[in-house]
Amino acid sequence: MKFIFYLVLFLSYFAACKERVEKVQPLVESITESVYASGIVKSKNQYEVFSTVSGLIQKIVVKEGDVVKKGEPLIVLVNEASKLNVENAKLAAEYSDINTNRDKLNELKINIDLARSKLMNDSLLMVRQRNLWSQQIGTKIDLEQRELAYINSKTALESSVLRYNDLKKQLNFSSSQSKKNLEITSTLAKDYTIRSEVNGRVYSILKEQGEIVTPQSPVAVIGDAANFILELQIDEFDIAKIRIGQKIMVSMDSYKGKVFEAMVQKIDPIMNDRTRSFTIEAGFISKPPVLYPNLTAEANIVIQTKEKALTIPRDYVTDDDYVITNDKQRRKVVTGLKDYQKVEILSGLTAADIIRKP
Repeated sequence: MKFIFYLVLFLSYFAACKERVEKVQPLVESITESVYASGIVKSKNQYEVFSTVSGLIQKIVVKEGDVVKKGEPLIVLVNEASKLNVENAKLAAEYSDINTNRDKLNELKINIDLARSKLMNDSLLMVRQRNLWSQQIGTKIDLEQRELAYINSKTALESSVLRYNDLKKQLNFSSSQSKKNLEITSTLAKDYTIRSEVNGRVYSILKEQGEIVTPQSPVAVIGDAANFILELQIDEFDIAKIRIGQKIMVSMDSYKGKVFEAMVQKIDPIMNDRTRSFTIEAGFISKPPVLYPNLTAEANIVIQTKEKALTIPRDYVTDDDYVITNDKQRRKVVTGLKDYQKVEILSGLTAADIIRKP
């Protein structure tokens, strides 16, 4: 008897719950479609500082939080060998300088002048001997000796000029080469002082004095001291909806309960294969009073807003485009904008209709 009583009670409760179906009527209200994104705050022009050479840290010039200007030193590496190379290159440049070897050129120039004078003298003697020979004075041998002397003098002059030009060319080449080597070694020596590439703030020093640095590992993080941006990740299914200039509503764990405005400024054109997402950058329109790099942020990118739209709750739509009417009939509807709670109905329902929750 007791069992029958509880069975009747359960069936009565079940029947009452079955009749208590949730129903709503479409509402005319504003709706905003948005795309969710998550990301971090980054300092504008933020970058990781790398060394172009390997070496031991001799001195760290700055501290975390320091404001630096472009070109200011950050870290100094041990560079004794580089200094010696610069000194050797400087000595070689001085030794090869054309002004240093001016005496060698002057010596050859004097030889040219002497050869030219001898050529002129042998030329006069040859002409005189020819005139005498035409008057049948002297011998054929005397004339041939004068002509041979003239040819030898001419050859000697040409040889002196060639030696002078060759030496000058060689000295010019050696001088230029040694100066270029000095520039190269001086540049390499400068690489042992790691400098800032931007005006900004030192946000992180990743090495300590005495550590070895390589070109493969960063030594510091630097970025703008006052300007910050948002770096957001967008799912590949939503990226086609994103456009430059769209408004973004941003919430942050550091400022709970507050919403800030931003705007899409840049869309990276390549997808991250690992996360299947795209990266976009956004600039703050209204920003928090204090920001730090790597603060987490959640955002809704506003795609479209409609002020007077016929809406129903999203969970009242079944199979993407069907609703259940009050008389338990499936009715096809055409949907429009969607947010996380409601969906716009473009056709298939009116504000007077009543629908059931599936």
